[in-house]
Amino acid sequence: MPVPSGFNAQAIPRPAARMYYGWVVVLIAAAAMVGTLPGRSQGLGLITEPLLRDYQLTRVGYAQINLVATLIGSLFCFGIGGLLDRHGSRVVLTVLSLVLGATVLGMTVSPNVIVLAVLITLTRGLGQSALSIVSLAMVGKWFRRRITQAMAVYAVVMSMGFMAAFPLVGAIVTGRGWRVAWTLVAAGLLVGLAPLAWTLVRDTPEAIGLSVDDEGGVDGARHEEASASDATLREALQSPAFWVFATASAMYGLIASGIGLFNESILAERGLTPDVYHSALAVTAITALVANFSAGAYASRRSLRLVLVGALGILAAGLVVLPHITTVPQVMMQAVAMGVGGGFVMVVFFSFWTRAYGRTHLGRIQGAAQALTVFASAIGPLLLAYCVEWTGSYAFAFYLLAALVAVLAALAAIVAVPASSRVEQDVHYRR
Repeated sequence: MPVPSGFNAQAIPRPAARMYYGWVVVLIAAAAMVGTLPGRSQGLGLITEPLLRDYQLTRVGYAQINLVATLIGSLFCFGIGGLLDRHGSRVVLTVLSLVLGATVLGMTVSPNVIVLAVLITLTRGLGQSALSIVSLAMVGKWFRRRITQAMAVYAVVMSMGFMAAFPLVGAIVTGRGWRVAWTLVAAGLLVGLAPLAWTLVRDTPEAIGLSVDDEGGVDGARHEEASASDATLREALQSPAFWVFATASAMYGLIASGIGLFNESILAERGLTPDVYHSALAVTAITALVANFSAGAYASRRSLRLVLVGALGILAAGLVVLPHITTVPQVMMQAVAMGVGGGFVMVVFFSFWTRAYGRTHLGRIQGAAQALTVFASAIGPLLLAYCVEWTGSYAFAFYLLAALVAVLAALAAIVAVPASSRVEQDVHYRR
């Protein structure tokens, strides 16, 4: 790949350039994931109530718009991977930031419900699906040997970004209205993320004149051998490990979206007040950050399989006890379990695809996995809602989900996990 115009790779000492630019990519990738906020359920949740009032929508009608928008938006996962692999992170991230920003700005002036529904669908597709894939793949295309450490740092920075963005945007919605808040979010994408992407993002270490990955340790010939043996999307889809790891990550997305949307109602069923729900959210967020660091440190020298099996075991236990909690300490312990399990799954999902299948076709492979996760997150709330309607309680859904998670844990423990190449495996373990 040619060196971008105006960038002098020789002007920077090579070892410093490798490490420094890798971490620049991590920071911008994390910022890009935070930029998906207007296309995520939690982000749209910040403006749900004013939207219902302004457009005279019922909750059922809005939920139907959201379901259709999420399902259609999941289709964006398939095309973006090919664009990313062909044109690189720099171009795709810049264009996506501009288009998503324009879409969010368009929501503030949408004249009717039909236009609003179309724009919400676009925010789902461009944000939750496409921009998420680009953000994740940016790190995977740069790092090889230290992918788990890089993804752990990425996860922490991203989580801190969301933790700052949600209350800030929420305060603006409350104080100035949702249109002002969404205008500022659009400005962040248009005049913040897009210029940063174009100015600072480099697609791979080779794009700045390096013939090896950012950490060193592989000569040019070995690097070319590793790239030549990277898996294609078809080869990845033929691997049982892809489906086990992707389904496990999707199952967590289903659980998190369902519980996240109805958490207040779930706790009310157990006789607990809304303020307990808000405290539990904070506990889950903090423990997820700790889990990100722990999983990244452990998996850097050991198996991602063990991290995933442990995560699924913790999640299954958390689901089983959820219908039985009756006190605030029990809620907090369950929140810790969900945070730890979710933090582990996050690092596995961010790191597995590069380690198992290489980075040559990473955009397509990660896009397929992300599509499965987006689809699962769309049906999670619906599953819980139907369960309550049929049984009068959430308990059956939690027992069913716990059983499915336990099955996935068993499959993850025995499935054969590929390495993208023998060279890649050598690079990882011979440190």
